[in-house]
Amino acid sequence: MPRFRLGDGVDSAVDFLQRHLSWLFDAIGSIVSGMYDGIDAVLSAPEPLLLAGILAVLAWWLRSLVAGVLTFAGFALIDSVELWDDSMATLSLVLVSTIVTLLIAVPLGVWAARSRTVSSLTRPVLDFMQTMPAMVYLIPGVFFFGVGVVPGIIATIIFSLPPGVRMTELGIRQVDGELVEAAEAFGTSPRNTLLRVQLPLALQTIMAGINQVIMLGLSMVVIAGMVGGGGLGGAVYRAIGNVDIGLGFEAGVSVVILAMYLDRITGALSLQVSPVGRRALARAKELAGGVKLWNHRPQPVVALAGVVVLALVAGGIGLFGGSSSATNTASDAGNVGRGKKISMGYIPWDEGIASTFLWKELLERRGFEVDARQYEAGSLYTGQAGGQIDIQTDSWLPVTHAAYWAKYKNGLEDLGSWYDQTSLELSVPAYVKGFDSLDDLKGKSSTFKGRIIGIEPSAGEMGLLKDKVLKEYGLEDEYTLVDGSTPGMLAELKRAYQKKEPVVVVLWSPHWAYSTYDLTKLKDPRKAFGAESDGVHTLARKGFSADHPQAASWLKDFTMSEEQLTGLEARIQSTGKGKEQEAVRAWLKDHPGLADRWTPVGGADKAAGASHPLTGCRADAGARADAGALCESPADAHY
Repeated sequence: MPRFRLGDGVDSAVDFLQRHLSWLFDAIGSIVSGMYDGIDAVLSAPEPLLLAGILAVLAWWLRSLVAGVLTFAGFALIDSVELWDDSMATLSLVLVSTIVTLLIAVPLGVWAARSRTVSSLTRPVLDFMQTMPAMVYLIPGVFFFGVGVVPGIIATIIFSLPPGVRMTELGIRQVDGELVEAAEAFGTSPRNTLLRVQLPLALQTIMAGINQVIMLGLSMVVIAGMVGGGGLGGAVYRAIGNVDIGLGFEAGVSVVILAMYLDRITGALSLQVSPVGRRALARAKELAGGVKLWNHRPQPVVALAGVVVLALVAGGIGLFGGSSSATNTASDAGNVGRGKKISMGYIPWDEGIASTFLWKELLERRGFEVDARQYEAGSLYTGQAGGQIDIQTDSWLPVTHAAYWAKYKNGLEDLGSWYDQTSLELSVPAYVKGFDSLDDLKGKSSTFKGRIIGIEPSAGEMGLLKDKVLKEYGLEDEYTLVDGSTPGMLAELKRAYQKKEPVVVVLWSPHWAYSTYDLTKLKDPRKAFGAESDGVHTLARKGFSADHPQAASWLKDFTMSEEQLTGLEARIQSTGKGKEQEAVRAWLKDHPGLADRWTPVGGADKAAGASHPLTGCRADAGARADAGALCESPADAHY
């Protein structure tokens, strides 16, 4: 049967919308972003424990004293694991998506309840929206709105819309028809019948729909983190990418606490606002024979007073308290950035992590405010070309990332290569004898259980393996290239190495794994990888050099030797996950002079001594003792 290219039609439609309605997408993005920033600012302003107290008072009022105590304990736990800001960002994302969803879902549900034609038309559309994998919504979201929180919110709105519409329609249809007829018999207008009869009686069902909208929104936070949505989703995504079990557990527990709080609060609120719910609460209170201490709920005025007092205290601390701004560590002479913001993106590959956090530290020392976030490769290039991300330092060109460069080069600036001694390869432990070349893998798949342990599926090396290398050596039908992540591949390598089991993994040079394990690089006699000429390039968004000429000049002149790069990677590995910038600071402390050499300003170079025009090594007598720190290997002269 001939191939039906449905995807090509979708691509054409998306391109058409982007060309002709970009102004509309920009407007929607600005509105959604403004709502998110406003809510996030409100939630982030108070001290964490004060806001936890406000939320606890609300839980006490709507549920019980026990609920209030557990709420405070839960949010205090989030603060204690240092995920408060991420949690508030996630809560802001959920609140914005819920508000927008309800503005669409409730009127649409009412319309569907009052018109069978509308109901019949919307049902298959809602089925399609709810069964489509949620991650698919991110693809057009990133294309239309770029990376960041906006595409995450848009994808969340689309994914969570169906239950809101359906529960609204169901609630109104369940209202007793005799009550509606009675209202109409007394001359009530259709509008008043809806507002005074149908909606109040359907409110409990509608609130159940709101609860489902919120829960589906929370389920999307991790997916939103993949495109730079931040929050707890970003923390979970970092944990997945780095195989960081501790961070993943902490972020997961934080999501659970938020979910339980929102679920219980919306459930209790549905009973409070619905006439049917209030009657049910009264009956339950009578049957219980009075109020127990643990079920005690304050009067609304008392709860409101408590919230107001805590809010005033929080505001007072924010206004008058010691919230002094952090002093910039850059001296007046070196404060080039003057607080200007630069965003960096990286893929969780070791040289990318090392170079990204190195430059985050260097730029912050020069007065810039730097935000570094982890992305998938496709999202990173899309975000840069769209102007949402300023810099990335791990683009392998001209071969490995050729497809990304060809697609996005019109929106990017190539600031040059900072490392040239690269290669792509498959590697096996040295104890696996008889395997020196890719040709040796042919007919030996049973030795490796038919698997090649790969990295991120979006990585250029994975694309080369699937499209070219495996086919060149006749391995495509014999081996399965396992998609995963770089930390996952390294974890599998470590496990197999400890047990002396055969394993073949996707690797590249330079990489600290070669100094940690005794590995054999499988030779590529047919030059199928063709990546020996690749350099690790720094890319910037179009216009970055004009906006930040000094930073662009530093990045263009930046180079590292193999000894420097592998040493920094090893320091990051030994320091521990989540402490990358701490490791960079320690490494720079052990290599005095490098920071000033890579980011020279004004009189800094004169004070430090003149530099050799080729090597960058100091020539003054006082600095000769530090020559080893500045030119750690002969390779430095090459750069």
